[in-house]
Amino acid sequence: MSDEILINVTPQETRVAVMQQGVAQELYIERGRHRGMVSNVYVGRVKRVLPGMQSAFVDIGWERSAFLHVADIWENCDNGEPVKPIEKVLSEGQTLLVQVIKDPIGTKGARLSTQISIAGRLLVYLPQESHIGVSQRIESEEERELLRAKLQQALPPEHAGGYIIRTLAETASDQDFSNDIAYLDKLWHNLRERAKHESAPALLYQELDISLRVLRDFVSDETARVLIDSRETHERMMAFAQDYIASAIPKLSHYIGERPLFDLYGVEDEIERALSRRVDLKSGGYLIIDQTEALTTVDVNTGGFVGGRTFDDTIFKTNLEAAQVIARQLRLRNLGGIIICDFIDMDNAEHRDAVLDEFKKTLARDHTRITVNGFSALGLVEMTRKRTRESLAHVLCEPCPTCQGRGEIKTAQTICFEILREIVREARQFNAREFRILASQPVIDLFLDEESQSLAQASDFIGKTVSLQVETSYSQEQYDVILM
Repeated sequence: MSDEILINVTPQETRVAVMQQGVAQELYIERGRHRGMVSNVYVGRVKRVLPGMQSAFVDIGWERSAFLHVADIWENCDNGEPVKPIEKVLSEGQTLLVQVIKDPIGTKGARLSTQISIAGRLLVYLPQESHIGVSQRIESEEERELLRAKLQQALPPEHAGGYIIRTLAETASDQDFSNDIAYLDKLWHNLRERAKHESAPALLYQELDISLRVLRDFVSDETARVLIDSRETHERMMAFAQDYIASAIPKLSHYIGERPLFDLYGVEDEIERALSRRVDLKSGGYLIIDQTEALTTVDVNTGGFVGGRTFDDTIFKTNLEAAQVIARQLRLRNLGGIIICDFIDMDNAEHRDAVLDEFKKTLARDHTRITVNGFSALGLVEMTRKRTRESLAHVLCEPCPTCQGRGEIKTAQTICFEILREIVREARQFNAREFRILASQPVIDLFLDEESQSLAQASDFIGKTVSLQVETSYSQEQYDVILM
């Protein structure tokens, strides 16, 4: 079945769900005040050089300085000579062009590179390079050479810079390549012009917002349609598609149904389940997923499943199902870094190989770079998944002050947005004179301060008065919307 992409837009945040066979496979959340930094280009100033760590802290205009390791300094690593110590390459107060390759995560600042890359729909432009690379997902050597030749023909004479050909380029025409080259050239020209006039620290290039990145990165021949529940966002995406991705225009649809889009497709329930430690399998088994700062562990259990003909068969079937579900949960929760999967022990070598093959096959759908090792001597599967942004739980939740971080609760801001959605949902079903929000002190404080405009917008949208009342006995996640 073809993929569908759902885009839910509110003034506070944009949420994207990638659906396959009616089930959410990936979730992306971008909040207006906290847009991701990955791929942004800055002119920064070196604040401190740390020879002992072979790294430097660079001021790019954010509260926390960003981190630059010697291995990420392109000028230092591209000349074929031994890597110079960082103190020989950088000095305090020096300005340099840098790009964010990893968002701030936890207490760590953003990670930087001096190798600039600008992504288009079909190509990634590398202005400091000269070679043409091809996505590793395109495995046929004949196809790879064909794409290289097609790109070479589309390049203008004496064109500088290198490229990486993306997977979406497999079906691209010569004109598509030319359009992408012109688009990327224009971005790079504008970036360099700004760099001449801006003083450090300054933002020179900002990555597209999530709704436009959907068009650039996710819409493919397999995409049946893209449903957007905001007229303004739909029009913006149509205009972007008109200029750069005309083939996507017929797939863009403005959703005008009464029922909230994520409710209609069950995505709200998926988000709730993706915040839980326990994931139930259809067979009766279950997974326990624990996320720590260093790594994520996934424990597979048979639970109440006894459906196999033998004990070994029961274990094998549970592990096979778990392999599929783990791959989906990694995408859904955006879990990255080191991941340890503790499948149920299998004595049969053929069963182990079959589970590992199924796991790798399901992981192949992931857009993020993944490496998987086989079963270790302890029966564990060790893997890594590239981490460039916060996990879903870290975006939506915060450490619980009561349990000192052993558990998690949703942020007051997340609850505010849930309440606003609940008010709109209730207003469509009931003709109340007034809506009263009963919630904890932090949530009410947020409505009176940062989210006062959001509350006013919701009130104007439904045409009803919305009042607030603090309930001191409520926890941060508890609230009620009373119809008056």
